[in-house]
Amino acid sequence: MKKIYLFIAAFLTLAVSSCTGDLDQTPVIGTTSANVYSSLDGYSSVLAKIYGSYSLIGAERGGGSADMDSERGQDLMRVLFNLQELPTDEGAYKYLSGDNLTDIAYMNWGATDPWISDAYYRLYYVISLANEFLRYCGEDAIAGFDEATRSEIRTYAAEARFMRAYSYSWVLDLFGQGPYVDQDTPMTGFIPEAYNSTQLYDYIIRELDEIAEILPANPNYARAGKGAAYALAARVALNGEVYTGTSHATDAISYCNKVMALGYSLESDYAKLFNADNDKRTNEVIFAFATDNANSATWGSATYIIAGSCSTSGDYAAAYGIGTAWGNFNVQGEITSLFGDGDRRFMFETADQSQYFTGAIESADQGYWSSKWTNLTDAGEQACTTDIGVNTDMPVFRLAEVYLIAAEAVLRGGTGMSRTDALALVNEVRERAYGDDSGKITDAQFDLQFMIDELGREFYFELHRRSDLVRFNRFAGGNYNWQWKGGVLDGRAVDTRYNVYPIPSTELSANPNLKNEHY
Repeated sequence: MKKIYLFIAAFLTLAVSSCTGDLDQTPVIGTTSANVYSSLDGYSSVLAKIYGSYSLIGAERGGGSADMDSERGQDLMRVLFNLQELPTDEGAYKYLSGDNLTDIAYMNWGATDPWISDAYYRLYYVISLANEFLRYCGEDAIAGFDEATRSEIRTYAAEARFMRAYSYSWVLDLFGQGPYVDQDTPMTGFIPEAYNSTQLYDYIIRELDEIAEILPANPNYARAGKGAAYALAARVALNGEVYTGTSHATDAISYCNKVMALGYSLESDYAKLFNADNDKRTNEVIFAFATDNANSATWGSATYIIAGSCSTSGDYAAAYGIGTAWGNFNVQGEITSLFGDGDRRFMFETADQSQYFTGAIESADQGYWSSKWTNLTDAGEQACTTDIGVNTDMPVFRLAEVYLIAAEAVLRGGTGMSRTDALALVNEVRERAYGDDSGKITDAQFDLQFMIDELGREFYFELHRRSDLVRFNRFAGGNYNWQWKGGVLDGRAVDTRYNVYPIPSTELSANPNLKNEHY
């Protein structure tokens, strides 16, 4: 069965309480650390836990046994989806008050918001898992194993470092600051140093440069390899001017070139990147979070996107491959209006729906439903009985993103790729979208306004939009308004402090090194 390797040790229950005041707690493992780290299987088990911590909340099927205390009790991917999509021109949530998402949707949050708090502590929970693992990966710790085993553990350590860097990249993007802790940080009686955005940026890039030399070029599916490290570095570098005040566009192009040199290619059928057989798309998918109904069932991750995007009326089993529709979120008209005739990425249910809002954002008949994500196989059949979760994985990095990062970086003045080559990358993505040359653009059309629109067309509901809008100075402020931005039908300007989320007030109380400058 696909992806079963990832959860070879689901019996291990790693749990920590709320991380307030101690961001480097040792996870409590259901057996002694000496036993866990006495074999390669034990190391594999903990590494699997680190990978699974984005999609799962506990060891029980469906996450019934939570790893850590949290206010909303949801998996990290669901939390990140809400923070990245709902306050933008993409997602229109239908149960705002019931799910305590009104302030997120209307860009009116503060330092006590439960979703923001969960994002912060879950990210640092993953960082803590990685740090605990890395304490047992030093040369002294693995000296008793044979050389082949030691070599494997060194690769595992690089993967854990990647997951830690990936988590720190979310801390940087969402909060613009955060405590820095690693495997050498004292575990008690220590208040972590606060890193600002430039310090976090420098750490992430330095770490990725180091581990890219260790990671394999052709990793097993859903495990980090060189491509994942370079793709993450490219994404972080493209946003580098937001984080540091200095353009890193040339660095972004360099990392993109390194990814492309590894031999990836675009998947010919865009829809197959988001169905239940998307684990077969290793030609384009550089790194993904693997889940399946039998071994890693979750109410979150892709289950949340698929069931949440599906209207509660209609034949949702046939259209989406699920047993129950949730009807959580429509797509705003500003996004669905971006698509031209013939663009096969226009994957929306429009029947009995208005494209734009004339009433409340909770109106279920206003805004199209997205049908981009499904639990259908390549043959169009329901992949599994969705009593809890789906079989659809979450692509984290795709080659299409690398192409568009490189193209945008060229437009932002980066060197290392010609404008002609950058335009060719964009048109390769466009040719896939249209199935022929009709979607290709000319050099005169190739500008930053086109790029932000193309990002909306290519990556809707893939946890990109807030970050992209911030980079283009179109999120907070009043340069770009959309329906229900700021809590009013026609949209309004909001304070630019909302370009970052606040560090939770509980953490401010525990760590005097941190402060929210604008909250």
